[in-house]
Amino acid sequence: MALRRFAYSPATTFHFPKYPSKFLKFPSLPLSASSRSSFSTMEAPPEGYRRNVGICLMNNDKKIFAASRLDIPNAWQMPQGGIDEGEDPRNAVIRELREETGVRSADVIAEVPFWLTYDFPPKVREKLNIQWGSNWKGQAQKWFLLKFTGQDQEINLLGDGTEKPEFGEWSWISPEHLIELAVEFKKPVYKEVLAVFAPHLQ
Repeated sequence: MALRRFAYSPATTFHFPKYPSKFLKFPSLPLSASSRSSFSTMEAPPEGYRRNVGICLMNNDKKIFAASRLDIPNAWQMPQGGIDEGEDPRNAVIRELREETGVRSADVIAEVPFWLTYDFPPKVREKLNIQWGSNWKGQAQKWFLLKFTGQDQEINLLGDGTEKPEFGEWSWISPEHLIELAVEFKKPVYKEVLAVFAPHLQ
């Protein structure tokens, strides 16, 4: 896995175990009564959750773009971001992709037909609500699959310069590897997203 870094990122080399090249299918997760409080699916975003888009960016090799957060050590994720008031989620996904990665060369090819929610762990909720001046329980996300049509040189973690950078390194990785690297409270959503997009990732 080739890592791409900012010039100012620490000179750290990550070594990840090898995973099978064949994509592993992730079944939809059962939504038991005990799991609904931390993860659920629905047709409309619920009250108390920040509206958000998630971006699954795929390259020609069916690998997925993932980046490491600057504020959480060893936490890798797909790009995501809030939906502005009155903004269409499809417009938000293009804007967020550009703001976080600098990518403009991408086509939307699929979307998860329902909203996915997850709750923030208490410490994360406290930190984010201070940062945002809000009291969100978690995020309600609309996920999109995009096909990257540009060259890797286009990817710039400084984004388009309109927002503070969020990521320090990036790489194209396999879907199963992405699940392994995600923070625990996002893993169920990632499994559901990749299960929906599985036909496009094989």
